[in-house]
Amino acid sequence: MARALRLAERGLLTTSPNPRVGCVIVRDGQIVGEGWHHRAGEAHAEVHALAAAGERARGATAYVTLEPCAHHGRTPPCADALVAAGVLRVISAMRDPNPKVSGRGLERLRQAGINVTCGLLEESAHELNIGFVSRMTRNRPWVRLKAATSLDGRTALANGISQWITGPDARRDGHRWRARSCAIMTGIGTVRDDDPQLTVRAIDTIRQPLRVVVDARLETPPEARILEGQCALIACASAEPGRRNRLEARGAEIVELPNPQGKVDLPALMHLLADRGINELLVEAGFGLNGSLVGEACVDELVLYLAPSLLGPDGLGAFNLPEIDSLEARQKLNFHDIRQIGEDLRIVARWRS
Repeated sequence: MARALRLAERGLLTTSPNPRVGCVIVRDGQIVGEGWHHRAGEAHAEVHALAAAGERARGATAYVTLEPCAHHGRTPPCADALVAAGVLRVISAMRDPNPKVSGRGLERLRQAGINVTCGLLEESAHELNIGFVSRMTRNRPWVRLKAATSLDGRTALANGISQWITGPDARRDGHRWRARSCAIMTGIGTVRDDDPQLTVRAIDTIRQPLRVVVDARLETPPEARILEGQCALIACASAEPGRRNRLEARGAEIVELPNPQGKVDLPALMHLLADRGINELLVEAGFGLNGSLVGEACVDELVLYLAPSLLGPDGLGAFNLPEIDSLEARQKLNFHDIRQIGEDLRIVARWRS
């Protein structure tokens, strides 16, 4: 199963909106076939592994990181393929969270007389597809908020200068998070101040994430670099026709999602992105949008790069959060991962459940 999980990781940047899945076929203590899901619309991991095994799959055990599908999508059911191949045992790391599949694939195998076990290395399998699980069970992506700060928590000088707080290794690592994400989100303030591209450039990838701008009054400049290349989605509260026409002429898609305060309804935006197959959303924004997303419970994970430097009390912070008057009111998180990236420290933290 550990080998199957490593195979599944090969699809880390390519399978969206599908889950990342690996499969290993074992007979008489030897691996006779293995495979992984490469990209949506193509053969699933089990099909690749069975093809590699051929007749040796008969009487074998299949280790699969996710419950084999039992429904017809763009490809035939993998459960049927395993039955037809004569596999005697299937070990699945976890059930498929997709309600169209959950439990049905395993039951299909049991009905065919195949010995089925589920739960081996389940936590690792869940982690690999945490965004897919989130979309299927909560109808919202898994949302990571990435920020680079000094040791005293500052993201920029008081005059807005922020390039570069962290070193090249940390910035390259940030592009890896971009590459695995289905979409990258920022706010109008960052678009105006930094004019970012929000594309994957530091590593090779065959897929660029969708770029999303939260822009309540539709103030994105038509010449903004975020509109170059593939389509960008701009979420606003109101769309003045002239501004809308100019941005749509640049290829932008405009969606109106107002909340009662005249701002963008962020939870509604999360659901809209989930409906469009977004599993993992990476936020690279500023003080205002970061605070709003955290305040409206739209963030699942923080990815913070801490540079070994101090910017002083006048520097800009990472989150615009309301003042609290007691430590009991603070938001509490757990450290999920801590490691040094070049000269900087990367901390991944998640809210306590």
